[in-house]
Amino acid sequence: MLQSVDVGERPLASYRGTAPDDTLDELATLAAEFAGARVLHLNATPYGGGVSELLRSMVPLLNDLGVVADWKVIRGEEPFFDITKSIHNGLQGGERPLSREERDLYERTAAENAALLDEDYDFVFVHDPQPAAMLTHRGTGPDRWVWRCHIDTSQPNPGVWAYLREFLVDYDAAVFTMEEFTPPDMPVERVEIVPPAIDPLSPKNRPLDEASVNEILTWIGINPGVPLVTQVSRFDPWKDPLGVIDAYRLAREEIDGPIQLALVGSMALDDPEGWRIHDEIMSEAKPDPLIHVFTNLTGVGNTEVNAFQRLSDVVVQKSIREGFGLVVSEALWKGTPVVAGNAGGIPLQMADGAGGELVDGVDECARAIAAMLRDPDGAEELGRRGRERVREHFLLPRLLLNELSLMLDVLRARPLAFREAPEAAERDPVCGMAIERPDGALSFEHGGREHRFCSQECRRRFVDAPDRFAATHPGSAPP
Repeated sequence: MLQSVDVGERPLASYRGTAPDDTLDELATLAAEFAGARVLHLNATPYGGGVSELLRSMVPLLNDLGVVADWKVIRGEEPFFDITKSIHNGLQGGERPLSREERDLYERTAAENAALLDEDYDFVFVHDPQPAAMLTHRGTGPDRWVWRCHIDTSQPNPGVWAYLREFLVDYDAAVFTMEEFTPPDMPVERVEIVPPAIDPLSPKNRPLDEASVNEILTWIGINPGVPLVTQVSRFDPWKDPLGVIDAYRLAREEIDGPIQLALVGSMALDDPEGWRIHDEIMSEAKPDPLIHVFTNLTGVGNTEVNAFQRLSDVVVQKSIREGFGLVVSEALWKGTPVVAGNAGGIPLQMADGAGGELVDGVDECARAIAAMLRDPDGAEELGRRGRERVREHFLLPRLLLNELSLMLDVLRARPLAFREAPEAAERDPVCGMAIERPDGALSFEHGGREHRFCSQECRRRFVDAPDRFAATHPGSAPP
């Protein structure tokens, strides 16, 4: 039997006053159609990363909505997770190919985990490449399988993608964060675009008063009286932590007085590469007493991350490749301005200039950090606008609304015996997010249909290439 992850309880009503009421109302209505349906979320680790954080919040809420939801994690030895990290990197463009021995171990571990999945579900959501091959070894049946890719696969290594692709053929649907991430030869007919979201009620995002923030961070060695720049992320080369150190040092040359830098990393069971990056960071940071390095394995957990994102004058997310970057929405939710790499799903979170500045390279990152530190009033306004965008589009209830809409679409092809599929929620044809409150300024008529959008940026992209996006999401708006 696969390991189940224990989760708590969370009622939908607890989001009243935080998430938009329209989203909550539509979510409750849609969820009623799935009362009693069994849903499994399957991934590789119960902690240390955005997927596990999402599932810890999503699964309790699904259960409150009447769905019978479970979360299980696969098993594997360290060599298996070395291989899946190579696959992860390859999907983001990494050049290292997989050996025949590595492929054999990946498939053998998938078969072992498939044999341990001994329960029946109506829907199985498989997250990222680690468990992706299990369906091939389990075989198709009455359950519906959805592959959820959280990775930027816009320019994958051709050999790595061709290998993984063969395991996706029998999936009922696949989900990507952005349309651009969908490989052109995707073997799954039903492809959805669903950006992730944060849980505003989790320990990482719940309100913390200023006194508590100062006390928490003073305890671990941060001086609340000195300007603070922070990056929160896995220790991963795609997050460019060494580039963050370089940008911090350049910004410090432009600012009178000291600046602190905190690099807060999350070490995960399925990411053995993280320790090598951690050692490189420690070596680079060691000569500088104002550079602080923390991990979840040295006492810095969700509450401390919450405090870092609130106390920081600037949060940096200098990603070179990025599936989404939940830490951007986390920081913006706290009203903290962000300097972020112009990569993956980050621009979607900061569309229309909300929340901060997008940058390319170390020099631009340094200039943006320095500019925000010199203009705290302007930085505060950026943070305020960013928080409102997150409230409208990147909170957990919206993500669940998207997920239930996808399940409805899948049911049109393979209905549950005891349900008829109702209408799905209206979708932004560019980014895929559910649209609850139509805004005339964020709409565009094409092909005899009115298409609606979450931002001017999504509208602009649609207007530039309407046939591309209208074809991708033909049901984005009612006739």
